[in-house]
Amino acid sequence: MNELIVKGENAKAASYQLMNISTEIKNNALKRISDNLVSHSAEIIEKNQIDITNSRNNGMNESMIDRLMLNEDRIKSIAEGVNKIADLDDPVGEVLHMIKRPNGLVIGQKRVPLGVIGIIYESRPNVTVDAAALCLKSSNSVMLRGSKDAINSNKEIVKILKLSLKELGINEGAIELIEDTSRETAAGFMKLNDYLNVLIPRGGAGLIKTAVENATVPVIQTGTGNCHIYVDEYANFDMAYDILINAKTSRVSVCNSCESLLVHRNIKDEFLPDAIKKLREKNVEVRGCEETIKICKDVILATEGDYGKEFLDYIISVKVVDDLDTAVKHINKYGTGHSESIITESYTNSQKFLNEVDAAAVYVNASTRFTDGFEFGFGAEIGISTQKIHARGPMGLKELTTTKYIIYGNGQIR
Repeated sequence: MNELIVKGENAKAASYQLMNISTEIKNNALKRISDNLVSHSAEIIEKNQIDITNSRNNGMNESMIDRLMLNEDRIKSIAEGVNKIADLDDPVGEVLHMIKRPNGLVIGQKRVPLGVIGIIYESRPNVTVDAAALCLKSSNSVMLRGSKDAINSNKEIVKILKLSLKELGINEGAIELIEDTSRETAAGFMKLNDYLNVLIPRGGAGLIKTAVENATVPVIQTGTGNCHIYVDEYANFDMAYDILINAKTSRVSVCNSCESLLVHRNIKDEFLPDAIKKLREKNVEVRGCEETIKICKDVILATEGDYGKEFLDYIISVKVVDDLDTAVKHINKYGTGHSESIITESYTNSQKFLNEVDAAAVYVNASTRFTDGFEFGFGAEIGISTQKIHARGPMGLKELTTTKYIIYGNGQIR
């Protein structure tokens, strides 16, 4: 039997046990995972260095290396996220409502796990832990398929995760890693309907497009992030500069970083020179519209494609817009439905932006970098959904559950 079938059967069998284990046992397992990650950090870092060396030799750029890299501080942060998940309320078993029908039937809805969740993702070994921890707390099994770039890191991490489950008497099949990173196995994983209840791709536009177009398993899209900062005519400039630099440069390789700056025409001459200067001080390449170039002569002329691109690099597109309506239209045309922010001191404009921008997370006077499960209080996230069915935005525990009807009777027939 091939790896997909063996591990699919393991995960499915484990999912039935997970439906019946207590919150206390799950929380104890999560705390054990957190402790073991920290105590085994040296082994994880050793394997991670192998992945980094291989990736550099294969020409991976440094912004993507940053996504791959683990060190003691990052492992401690990941472990802290696991503890946060343990501290959260368990959604499983929550009764959402109960009604009594005229015939005496009492009908309610109860929150239950999805079953077996498949995650296919790229060079981010932290996803291995986040996904496993969230699935465990929500009583789901998980099948993980990472990229070849992180395979050594992922194998070591899953080894530690399985050890933690074993120590608590939980079926180790609750966390399975697909170690074959070939495209053929990835394609088979997307069609594993007999075992997977849902597939969640986490990565770039290419991976997500491939999953949506080829999977026969239901897919939750976690979208790419072409995120915008719109600086309104009523913006506080100092606030705008701080938010822009944070959103663009605090970590360029993540989906919630700013990729495009929109500036109201009435403030372009005053705002743009310092904004572009501050971006360049952070080594950001600026690609602007013709009006931007008139103000800052050595800006690169932006192409139509630049406005719709998730750079994941030290590059930003800039455009001068006539007004708030134009900014909203631009964002809704070129954005990916992820995270958008307006900088303004106008309450009216802030509310219009909140109401009319079509995105999973819409901000007023704050950085887009906050679109994150940890920052939203979820402990971690399974992904950031940009679709509108079932889940939208950072996906935490409740988004990994569904409901079933529970009906109490006393002999009713129809």
